[in-house]
Amino acid sequence: MMGPQHALSGAATWLAGSWVAAQFFDYPQSATTIAVGAAVCAGGALLPDLDMSGKVTKGQGGSTVSRSFGVASLFVAEVIEKISVGVYTATKLSKDPDRHNGHRTLTHTLPFAALMGFGSIWLCTRYGRWAVIGILFFMFGFALRGLFDKWADRAGWVIVTLTSGAAAYFAFNFLPSENRGYPMIGLAVGVGCIVHLMGDIVTRAGVPILWPIPTGRRMWRMIGLPDTFAIEAGSKVETTVLRTVFTVISLVAGAGLLAPALLKRFDIEV
Repeated sequence: MMGPQHALSGAATWLAGSWVAAQFFDYPQSATTIAVGAAVCAGGALLPDLDMSGKVTKGQGGSTVSRSFGVASLFVAEVIEKISVGVYTATKLSKDPDRHNGHRTLTHTLPFAALMGFGSIWLCTRYGRWAVIGILFFMFGFALRGLFDKWADRAGWVIVTLTSGAAAYFAFNFLPSENRGYPMIGLAVGVGCIVHLMGDIVTRAGVPILWPIPTGRRMWRMIGLPDTFAIEAGSKVETTVLRTVFTVISLVAGAGLLAPALLKRFDIEV
């Protein structure tokens, strides 16, 4: 699945989850918390693709998320890709094919999603304000690159970086004072990563969702839909059908979350 659809699926999942939590588990959230969570989840849904590098010195190529902060993020993607292929090579079993790149390996696993989620909570709890702002900065930048891909391409990485920094700073100041939403931030990052894996599972290439459990002398078995049902990345089904579905889910969930507050504001009883 391509970057914009990954980001949109993350936002849709968080909004839908927030609506379910409020509706059936009596867990209301402020509008700010919901908006920040949706943005962080959208950014987290792009995070696994930081294993796809491009032309670092030219600032070209790579995945959507790799281009978020220009040459700096492309360099990080290059490092992560090399680490990923190194881990793959060191742990592969006899039936695993040789690989020369690390895309859809280490960062496309459940342990990675858990590490990102719990790691974010630990950083925020341990280091406080600047850790929170830092995580929000990166997640907001990824979300902007994914959700507003055409605008981000036109604006360039400098504008994306400045916008992300300003948004992260102001978002922190509006988050609930108790713990500044640390668990929510970590949960949103982790859920975003998992949503990414689910998005790639419906494509032909699949992801090593079972890693590190060996199956049939393979450590890195790619799990995906059969070719008959699989979605081709970048196809009309993805860019039109899935994008529409994710947009509708976001709008319906957002309306469901906003309606009670509006009804209460205007003193309307249902």
